[in-house]
Amino acid sequence: MRALWHQPRLMHGLASALFGLALLGLLALAAGWLAARPIHTLRTVRIDAMPGTELRHVSSVLLGQAVRQRLSGSFFSVDLDRLRAGIEQVPWVRRATIRKVWPNRLEIAIEEHRALAAWGDGRLVNTFGELFAANLAEADEDGPLPQFVGLAGSELQVLERYEALRRWVAPLGLQPRAITLSPRLAWSARLDDGTRLLLGREQGVALEERVARWVDAHPRVAARIGERIAVVDLRYPNGFAVRVAGAVRGGAAQPDPEAELDMTQLSAAPAAVPALALAEAAPRRATPPNPNR
Repeated sequence: MRALWHQPRLMHGLASALFGLALLGLLALAAGWLAARPIHTLRTVRIDAMPGTELRHVSSVLLGQAVRQRLSGSFFSVDLDRLRAGIEQVPWVRRATIRKVWPNRLEIAIEEHRALAAWGDGRLVNTFGELFAANLAEADEDGPLPQFVGLAGSELQVLERYEALRRWVAPLGLQPRAITLSPRLAWSARLDDGTRLLLGREQGVALEERVARWVDAHPRVAARIGERIAVVDLRYPNGFAVRVAGAVRGGAAQPDPEAELDMTQLSAAPAAVPALALAEAAPRRATPPNPNR
């Protein structure tokens, strides 16, 4: 075997490796010395709203506590992930981003939840269809929130249905105030004039078409009935049924959106003037609603 010093290429490689290790060691020592210098001790933490947003509900006191409890180390060693996680536990904080600014400063940007509705379990739904826990009284500062009820994990689906229903009933000057997705995946809603809509399932005739048929006929039907309509059953394939407010007050409890409305009982109910209001394009008697809708 040839002596090591008789192999120039190998000797060169070994020397380069040793030099690299020595350089890394020196850099590590320099970094440690630099990080320990007082100038890199974190001195300033600035907290602002993310661009284009505002902080209306996030408590500056709770934010300060969250930062102080998790702020340790220097500019180089501070654990940003731990700090971010702590900030995002503060009520009303949806998201936080943290940026280091040389030599001893942190800048934190906060995105606040924007409450869109109250969920059935007491939590709130934001504009992204996400659930979060916060003080409902604070969320109601600009007026009562719509009420959402649905299955676990259906928050975004309920939000999308709410937004669609807003567009569908807008020609009547109405807005939905509550919307429900039942365990059987049937939809129902309550409008701001008190009208209850039984929409049914996503089967057969599209929900948008059912609502559009009622919206188109509503002025004529309301004028003919002459009383406030309390319940509109849109689960029929070629029409819809209505129940007036007097019939609801004088009868049983509010209708179950899962149940099939009995047309005979509706027709015989006190003050329940024509229970069946068909779209003019379908003059024949309406097909009864499918109980599976």
